[in-house]
Amino acid sequence: MSEREVLELDVLFVGAGPASLAGAIHLKQLLRESGQDASVAILEKASEVGAHSLSGAIVDPRALNELFPDKSVTDFPFEAEVAEEHLYYLTAAKKIPFPFVPPAMNHHNCFVTSLGKLTRWLGGICENEEVDIFCGFAGTELLYEGDRVIGVRTGDRGIDKNGQKKPQFEPGADIHAKVIILGEGTRGSLTKKLINRHDLMQGRNPQVWAVGVKELWRMSPGSVPQGYVAHTMGFPLGHNIFGGAFLYGMQNDIWDLGMVVGLDYKNPAVDAHHELQRLKNHPWLHSLLEGGEMIAYGAKSLPEGGWFSIPKLAVDGAMLIGDSAGFMNGQRLKGIHLSMKSGMLAAETIAEALSTDNFSAAQLADFELRVEKSWVKDELWKVRNFHQGFDNGLLAGLFNSGIGLLTGGRGWGFKNRISSESGHLKMEKKAERDRYNDLHFDGTYILDKVTDVYYSATAHEEDQVPHLHVRDQDVCTTTCAEEYGNPCTNFCPAGVYEMVPDGESQKLQINFSNCVHCKTCDIMDPYQIIDWVPPEGGDGPVWVNL
Repeated sequence: MSEREVLELDVLFVGAGPASLAGAIHLKQLLRESGQDASVAILEKASEVGAHSLSGAIVDPRALNELFPDKSVTDFPFEAEVAEEHLYYLTAAKKIPFPFVPPAMNHHNCFVTSLGKLTRWLGGICENEEVDIFCGFAGTELLYEGDRVIGVRTGDRGIDKNGQKKPQFEPGADIHAKVIILGEGTRGSLTKKLINRHDLMQGRNPQVWAVGVKELWRMSPGSVPQGYVAHTMGFPLGHNIFGGAFLYGMQNDIWDLGMVVGLDYKNPAVDAHHELQRLKNHPWLHSLLEGGEMIAYGAKSLPEGGWFSIPKLAVDGAMLIGDSAGFMNGQRLKGIHLSMKSGMLAAETIAEALSTDNFSAAQLADFELRVEKSWVKDELWKVRNFHQGFDNGLLAGLFNSGIGLLTGGRGWGFKNRISSESGHLKMEKKAERDRYNDLHFDGTYILDKVTDVYYSATAHEEDQVPHLHVRDQDVCTTTCAEEYGNPCTNFCPAGVYEMVPDGESQKLQINFSNCVHCKTCDIMDPYQIIDWVPPEGGDGPVWVNL
C-alpha cells in the first residue's frame, strides 16, 4: 500500500481565486507587521493560477486599494476604466435605452477586467510574499480529528477509468494545517461537504445560483471602444427567466459578450448556452460582431442569494470565503471586490488566531464579526432581497428593486427578509421545447456547444474515473426522462450530458472531458443526484483572458 506524503503547514487556502490570493497576501502583510512568521500556502486544482478564473468582469477597485495602499489603479492589470455605460431593454428586433442607469448599477470609477489576468498578477505577488502555491493539485477530501478540520487530502493521480492503478500511479498527499480556508469558488466540492456536515446553512435562505456563459470576440483594429459597458434585459430571456446580458469593451479590440441565466427557471428546456446564441441573432449584437472572430469561451456559476444566503463562516479549524461563502452583489453583478475583502478579513482573524495558537470555532467566529462591521455587510445589506424579488418575473423584480432602493433593502411588503427556496425546486415537469427553433449553428457565428468548448481549451485525461458522479442512472433513463425530459442535456453549457440510444431505450452518456467546471449540473439537477468532484489535478479549461 502506497504511503501518502504528509505536509505540515500553518495556514492553507484552497483555491487560487481572488479571495484566497488577497487573503494570503494580506496575512503575510499582517504577520510581517507584527513580527510573526507562519507557513502559508494555496492549493489550486488548475494547471496554473488563472487557468480556471472566469468572470464578467467589471471590478470595483475598493479592496485592491485597501490591499495595496501604496499602488494606484494604473498599477493594477485592468483592461480599461469604464468610459461609457448603457442599460437597454431588448425586444427581438429593437434596442430601447433606459433614460438613465440606476445608481445601484452604476459603474463609475470601476474597471473592465480579465479575471484571469488579475489572478495571475495576484499570484505573482503571493510568490514574492513567499506564499507557496501548489498548482495542479485538487483537494478531494477534508481531513478531520473528531469534528475539527485538520487538513486536506489531494487527489490520487494515475487511476484508470475502471478504478485501477496505472503504472504511473501517485497517491495524493495529506496537507495538514492549523486552519483551512476554503475559497474554491461556487459550489466547491469541499465546501459542499463542510456545509452539509456542520449544517452551516441552518437558519439561512438556500443559496440561489445563476450561470454565466461568455465568449470573447476579436474585431478589426480600432472598432472596439475600451471601457464600453452595456447591460441588457428582455430578449432573449423574456420576463419569466431571471438574468440578462453584458457587453464590455476590452483591450486589443476584443468584445467580452456574456449572458447570465438564473438557475431557478421553470422550463426544463432552458439552455443558457443557446440563449447566448439567440442573443447574437439580435440585429444590434449582430452589427457589432459582424466580421469578428470568436476566440474564447467559458462558463461559471454565480452565487445570487445575497446576504441571507451566506452560511455560517467558521468551524473548528476551517473558514469559508469568496464565492464559496456567497459574497456577491447580484444587483451590481459584482463579487470580485467582495471576495477579496472577505479573504482579507479572514486573514485578520487568522493573524490573531496564530498569535494565540487558538483555531477553535469560537476564535474563528471573529471572522463573522469582522464581516458584520465591514463595508461588505453595508453593501450586501442594501440588496439583501434583490434576487428573491424576481420570483414573480421581471416587472415584479424591478418593482421590488425600487422598493429596496427607497427602504435600504427591504422587499415586497417592506419585509426585512424575503424567504426563498432552492432553484432546482422551481423546475416544472413540462418543457416548452420550441424555444430554440430559430437557431442555425453555422460553426462560425452561431456556435454549438462542442465548438464553443473547443475554444475553452478544455482538456481532461480520458482514462480516469469520470469526475461527474450520478448516484442512480436509472433515474435518468426512467423518471427524469418522463417528468423533465432530461434537463441535464440542456442546462450543461458544455454538452457533457447526452442521452444516446441503447437498444429500444436510451442511456445517459457523460462526456466528462467537455466539462468546464461550472458546477451547473450539481446545482440544477432536479433530483440532486449529481455530484461534481475534481478530476485529476491540472485538468479542465485553460482560460487566459476570461
